[in-house]
Amino acid sequence: MQHRLSAGAIVEDAARRLPVRHRRPGRYDFRVAPGGGVQGEETLHDAAVREVREETGLEVAVGALLYVEELLQPGQRHCTFWFRATLLGGTLSADSPLARREHIVEAAWWSRTELQGLTLFPPVLLQRCRH
Repeated sequence: MQHRLSAGAIVEDAARRLPVRHRRPGRYDFRVAPGGGVQGEETLHDAAVREVREETGLEVAVGALLYVEELLQPGQRHCTFWFRATLLGGTLSADSPLARREHIVEAAWWSRTELQGLTLFPPVLLQRCRH
């Protein structure tokens, strides 16, 4: 069985969350917190910081682990570690070549109310983060 580790960040700023939108017409359209596969000997925290930068253009500080997501498929186990993150700076944009390659068409701030009813991953995005 193959194993894949990923890390992502639940970035919150003034009660808004930062998902990115993955869209391929006729195939899928969903929002997810920024995240992706851990590279080489990269730590989970470093992977989460890098993924936020690549997918949104923003710099974050990664904090506490909020949620572990496990997906089992034939021959593969995929675990994603979702961390709380604090915004440090940067310019919000989904225009990087790395974001475009993943079919990310938008990075935007949304309130939990605005996210209701959208196809959204992980579900912890709709919960209140406790500090």
